[in-house]
Amino acid sequence: MRTMRRPGARSLVTGTVALVAVGLLAGCTSDGEEATPEENVAEQGTSSDENAASGDTVVIGWSGPEADHGWLGAINSGALAAAESFDDVELRQAEGTNDASQQIAAVEQFINEDVDAIVLLPTDGAALTEVALQAMEAGIPVINVDREFSSTFASRSTILGDNYGMGVSAGTYICEQLDGQSDAVVGEIAGIDSLPLTQDRSQGFADALEDCGLEVGPRVAADFTVAGGESAASQLLSANPEIDAIWNHDDDQGVGVLAAIEAAGRDEFFLVGGAGSVNMMDRIEADDSVIKATVIYPSTQAADGIALARLVAQEKTMSDLITPSVPYRIVLDAPVVTKDNVADYIDLAFES
Repeated sequence: MRTMRRPGARSLVTGTVALVAVGLLAGCTSDGEEATPEENVAEQGTSSDENAASGDTVVIGWSGPEADHGWLGAINSGALAAAESFDDVELRQAEGTNDASQQIAAVEQFINEDVDAIVLLPTDGAALTEVALQAMEAGIPVINVDREFSSTFASRSTILGDNYGMGVSAGTYICEQLDGQSDAVVGEIAGIDSLPLTQDRSQGFADALEDCGLEVGPRVAADFTVAGGESAASQLLSANPEIDAIWNHDDDQGVGVLAAIEAAGRDEFFLVGGAGSVNMMDRIEADDSVIKATVIYPSTQAADGIALARLVAQEKTMSDLITPSVPYRIVLDAPVVTKDNVADYIDLAFES
């Protein structure tokens, strides 16, 4: 079973007892009359006002990778901003690192300091699983962000972007734009091919295209950097004189992708981005280049993780849910941003 920290263990038990009690009492009201299912449901959970109200101060440890590109920079700044928005949260931030051993040491320090919760975006989910298990066994709830651990027992809750869903969204949008063009050439500029997240994005993209009778044509992989994006895009363009659409997995590398496209003077196709940077949204809104859409991969995941850690540590639940608990797994949406709806998303976009 997942171990919980004070007061997390009490929260889990209390939630379970509350649900059992509802069943055993058969919905009796205070005057002895049987309550309707609707009345029973209405009494569960907490209100948004209760969640927002200041409670006991909780100490949250936060550790993530080095902010070496725009999306990770936004992840870190979002975590800090979320902590600052609560007057009952004390945040202890470990230095960002891409070295798994250094991040393990940071989490061990949080355990030694007996923090109330840990929010962790691991450099490598498998490599950080053991130390996350140690935290859980010590009674400290761990909120896992973006890169999953290899054990379900290593976290109290996991919050993720939808990598497969990104591919599906990108592919579906391209299918809609190329409706009826069964011979269309669709290119793909992936991220780092060895990463499961890249594999998931590519699988979702291929599945969506297949559903409308298209397939992935020329494909190259980059490395989530501007230079890598420019190099990969140059390679793809030089080898393919005719293209109808391209999906680029990542807007940070997309800066280089656009540079390569503009240097080549190519404009016969349209480009779809990924992750949702303000740079790309500005170009989409201006409608002055081949990029016509981008697919969101939320840079707010760590901020959401801080908010969830606070709820768990204070024995609160998610106010918009009837079930009196914080979910174990949350997968965020992967919507497509176009010129028509860019205003709805640009305030949460990150700078590449």
